[in-house]
Amino acid sequence: MKINKYVEDLRTKSATELQEELVAAKKELFNLRFQNATNQLDNTSRIKEVRKNIARIQTVIAEMANAAE
Repeated sequence: MKINKYVEDLRTKSATELQEELVAAKKELFNLRFQNATNQLDNTSRIKEVRKNIARIQTVIAEMANAAE
């Protein structure tokens, strides 16, 4: 149920807001990977969660692009 709400929230956002969220998620993933490499990361499952969120954002962006055509 939590995932469905997240996707619904993404679908209500504009294209520029989605791009900003995508950039923020990619920065977070980079930081998580860096922390993991230096053994500072406690919750390693967060990497997987952020990767899936990036994929969800990209999917919504693609859906919006296809709907615009």
